[in-house]
Amino acid sequence: MSCNNCVRHVDKALRAIGGVSQVEVNLADQTAKVSHDDTASVPAMIAAVESAGYEAAV
Repeated sequence: MSCNNCVRHVDKALRAIGGVSQVEVNLADQTAKVSHDDTASVPAMIAAVESAGYEAAV
């Protein structure tokens, strides 16, 4: 991620996943903190971020 637009893309991709309740994307650290319930899967979150054009890892 290199700009606030990137942050918005990652935020939107993660919020689109069912079960995700909160997303905090940090541009300086290039991280995202996600709060979710048991219905949200980590592989789905990774796939969503990668589909938005960014790298993801847990």
